[in-house]
Amino acid sequence: MDLQDVIIIGGGPAGLNAAVVLGRCRRKVLVFDTAQQRNRWSHGMHNYLTQDGILPTDFIKICQEEIKRYGVQLQHKRIIKARRNDDGIFVVRTEDEVVHYAKKLLIATGLADNVPPIEGFLELYGKSVFHCPYCDGWEVRDQKLGVYAKNKNGGDLAMALKGWSPHVTLYTDGGHKLKPKQEEQLAALSIPVVRLPIARLIGKGDKLQKVAFKNGEMRDCDALFFVNGYTQQCNLAETFDCEVSSKGVIVTNRFQQTSTPGLYVAGDADKDMHLVVVAASEGAKAGVTINKELQKEINDNAIAAYKAKQIDGAAVSS
Repeated sequence: MDLQDVIIIGGGPAGLNAAVVLGRCRRKVLVFDTAQQRNRWSHGMHNYLTQDGILPTDFIKICQEEIKRYGVQLQHKRIIKARRNDDGIFVVRTEDEVVHYAKKLLIATGLADNVPPIEGFLELYGKSVFHCPYCDGWEVRDQKLGVYAKNKNGGDLAMALKGWSPHVTLYTDGGHKLKPKQEEQLAALSIPVVRLPIARLIGKGDKLQKVAFKNGEMRDCDALFFVNGYTQQCNLAETFDCEVSSKGVIVTNRFQQTSTPGLYVAGDADKDMHLVVVAASEGAKAGVTINKELQKEINDNAIAAYKAKQIDGAAVSS
């Protein structure tokens, strides 16, 4: 059995930063990645010092080159099954039915946005349709901004966007999720609420231009932020019966540990502050914690063996 110290499922910022930490600790690490990072559609990554504005795909390529320095293995395969056996060893199976084993398992597969099934939405996603104002608000400052929220409450996001532009409109696409107090607050901030059902988004190239409604009306809109929830990229953690929050993310402690011994989760999959720099930070924290746990186990075993030897020696002498 080829036993890894750690298997990392997910090759985004969290998984790769954990891999760098663990590789530098001389651990045997295997990373699996399917290149489905949440921000792969984006025109640029932001809020990350020294890397602001870099294409997410370019950022990942740099990270992948860095982990090679430390002997970390990377395979572009999907993991379809994972379990922890009676000996506490994690057993993972790839899509081509190859089985791998590890002492520890880190899941860093992240999330996927639920993109509304509206014509033009996916085509403009990551270009002038976004989910995070902290990531993309600066690039569309002072423009005509919209918030799409049909099945979710978009009031808070609409009010937050006033920090980036005085021109904000909330589109509910026929939904009615706003609270009375929010209605009053939005009116006070001069944020129109348009409840008409939306037919499509109209743009030219990467640029959104208008929101078209089913009744034939249109409104100018330069960029749209949406609140439509998200789903886990991978449900492997659920097979371990990990605790999941009401927002659908896996609950971990401050060391990225789950309720299952030896299982860690880092990045968007476990928190609701979805920034690349935060995901990378959680990956680093998980890497340090995993290394400490591995070293403690090695030391404890060595000490126990030494004590057993001493006892056996004393018994023979007597």
